[in-house]
Amino acid sequence: GGSGLAKRLGTLLSGLLECGAFCGIIFGWASLVFVLKDLGYFEGLCQPSATPSPNLTLGSDCSGQDEQFSLVFTIGSFMNNFMTFPMGIVFDRFGTTAARLIAISLYTSGTLLVAFSTPGETLWPGGPQPRGEPLRKPLFPLIPASPETAVLLFPAMSMLSVGGILLILTNMQVGNLFGNYRSIIITLYNGAFDSSSAIFLIVKLLYERGLSLRAMFLFLAACSAWHLLRTLFLMPRTRIPYPLPPDYHYGYGGLPAPRGAPGRGECGSHPAGPEETPLEPAIARGAGSGNLLRGDGPGTPFRACASSWLFAWHVAWLSVMQLRHYLFIGTLNPQLEHLARGDHALGKAWQRAGHGGDLRGQPRPPDAVPPPVSTYTNAFAFTQLCGVLCAPWNGLILDRHKRGKGPHPEGNWVLAALADLRSAVLSLVVTVAQCLLFSVFAAVPVLPVQFGTFALQVISRSFLYGGNAAFLAIAFPPQHFGKLYGLAMALSAVVALLQYPCVALVQGPLQGDPFYVSV
Repeated sequence: GGSGLAKRLGTLLSGLLECGAFCGIIFGWASLVFVLKDLGYFEGLCQPSATPSPNLTLGSDCSGQDEQFSLVFTIGSFMNNFMTFPMGIVFDRFGTTAARLIAISLYTSGTLLVAFSTPGETLWPGGPQPRGEPLRKPLFPLIPASPETAVLLFPAMSMLSVGGILLILTNMQVGNLFGNYRSIIITLYNGAFDSSSAIFLIVKLLYERGLSLRAMFLFLAACSAWHLLRTLFLMPRTRIPYPLPPDYHYGYGGLPAPRGAPGRGECGSHPAGPEETPLEPAIARGAGSGNLLRGDGPGTPFRACASSWLFAWHVAWLSVMQLRHYLFIGTLNPQLEHLARGDHALGKAWQRAGHGGDLRGQPRPPDAVPPPVSTYTNAFAFTQLCGVLCAPWNGLILDRHKRGKGPHPEGNWVLAALADLRSAVLSLVVTVAQCLLFSVFAAVPVLPVQFGTFALQVISRSFLYGGNAAFLAIAFPPQHFGKLYGLAMALSAVVALLQYPCVALVQGPLQGDPFYVSV
């Protein structure tokens, strides 16, 4: 009825807002780092430079600080992927409500840890070094003057990552409510996940206008009340089945299904097991041999899906391209600083605005243009907003056979599964081509070219993650979706750990130049 459609639309739109404003904010790390540096987080790791700048003040070498920020992001992004597997098991075994309560608890704890973290102060001759003044030469090594809790950033970012990925995991099943638009909605939610990285840009802009970091993260923590209300009224207690049975009800007030009527509304007082959820037609290859399975009965065991060549090649595809994106995000700040120092036009413009020598620690005159690194960081963050616009293009590719004029194989599970997989091939090829083009642009050591790199990065990333989730939903039984999605992300996280030695290589021997790492 009309009320049922309104509820489904409410679930869809509120899920889009949840994914777009909360789930993937850690990937806006480059914007938050500007705020954290200005507040003095890990400032004790900066060392005085041996070469004085032209204005006779002493610069500072903050590569140690940069490495610490990079480590926070590396651990947070690793946890984002690695913990998805156990969280997927929780989702598949205990259902949506239990998974979302865990996610909300983690997310709230992470925002509170950031809100109550402090950078500490550093002892300098004559007291702490004032913010925004040229660095003075210390008479002794830097010593923290007050206990700092900047290390709380490590558990905080990990909690935000795990909580966010679990929230989107529970949201992707919303596509099951809309039949022929299933892949479009899955990719749309993943695009919103990508766009949520712009939240830290908003934090940066509000901070520059005088709002405190603590106030903003306390507001994010307070939003957990909205997550709880959505869990109660607009989400199922267990899982949304696919294909969707007639008169399906969910959320608070949903009619419980009798034990013998699988999939009709929410189950009474027990979690929905595989036998209670109508299974999707799926293709899965057992170890060593391929077989086509119709989505009824017990279906394919999880071990057969996880050990199949289809899943193994998909994980390899995901791991390589994800590592490329993580390297780009993790080295973005030093890369922009390196390119800005090498761009004579931008450097001279900055000097004409009243600067000379080292840009770090220098006050900016009221009429000065913004520093190039900040300008490009803002541009990168703004492009992330477009992820929600780019991702559905992949969904259109995946669902194109469902809207064509040709014959539709809905009545034949085997043909439907084959049609879904054939549509996924073009999606995978297009995603690889985009990633290659993005890598070529990223390797060009010209600062203005990076605007094109930013655009290609957001398109490639939205296709990658949306396509990953949609492919797993298409190719494997839905009762294993949470576990397989989590396992794929966890295995790719192990490969993603290579980003930290690569970042250390850029900060150390390569002196901030990520060109060879990009190649």
